[in-house]
Amino acid sequence: MENLLEEILGCTICKDFLPLGVNPVLSAHESSKILLIGQAPGLKVHQSGIPWDDMSGKRLRQWLNVSNETFYDAKNIALIPMGFCYPGKGKTGDLPPRKECAEAWHKQLLSKMEEAELVLLVGQYAQKYYLQKNAKKTLTETVSNYKSYLPKFFPLPHPSPRNRFWLRKNPWFEKDVIPELQKRIARLV
Repeated sequence: MENLLEEILGCTICKDFLPLGVNPVLSAHESSKILLIGQAPGLKVHQSGIPWDDMSGKRLRQWLNVSNETFYDAKNIALIPMGFCYPGKGKTGDLPPRKECAEAWHKQLLSKMEEAELVLLVGQYAQKYYLQKNAKKTLTETVSNYKSYLPKFFPLPHPSPRNRFWLRKNPWFEKDVIPELQKRIARLV
């Protein structure tokens, strides 16, 4: 696993498309029990080099009901984005994650984490990639049907502050889904 992580951290596959340059951000261990697959690092995470080191990460840790220590212990939770580097700014937020990362590295990473019992799919990019034809037409439909993907996958919306309208419009998520998520996380960590 160490050699693979070193390879990923030295990856330059999409360097020509990254406005701020290459800086892969992830955390994984062969004994990770939970795989958290997100989108791509934001600007703050790109600068700090720490996965989920922003407001989205704060909300995500609240959803999971875990401390920073538990969250950042790779033996508990592997933090793997779809795109390992900050993709740059778009018109309404960050650009989508670069596709090269998942294609080049995800299969290799996941094959080394045989103890993983739960894969959290945060956001539509991770959901479409991993659920493929089983993903519903919208993120809302996919998340509301989370039970159909268990016990392996647990789809979640992105915890970005930009999604506050989605959360307000879908109170069932925090009322029904979050307690089930927290129960499963507590059992594994």
